[in-house]
Amino acid sequence: MKLLPIALLTASLLGICASAGAQSPAKAADGVLVGPNGMTLYIFDKDTGDKSVCNGGCATNWPPLMATDADKAAGDYTIITRDDGKKQWALKGKPLYYWAKDTKPGDKTGDNVGTVWHVVKP
Repeated sequence: MKLLPIALLTASLLGICASAGAQSPAKAADGVLVGPNGMTLYIFDKDTGDKSVCNGGCATNWPPLMATDADKAAGDYTIITRDDGKKQWALKGKPLYYWAKDTKPGDKTGDNVGTVWHVVKP
């Protein structure tokens, strides 16, 4: 009987350790969310539901925060499938993008472009 509580505790601790090692696709920096490269992330008002409508030239100017097949959704972060079949990270259902004119971490030059692009605040 004493082994059962120990086994349950061990299983719980292993689960906590496994989830603690999961990588988030973004983190907070200087009041906004940034991708793994430290660059500011944006959302697009014209995206609908969990679908990106930024393709072609739009995606050249606003590169998606791409996900790999090995990445797993966690918490508020989900993964959507783009029109080209590639995977993209989303936050609360909103696809995430970079802005091509941001040249270094800390740049936020894409905020309010066309009144439809916005930095993502944590």
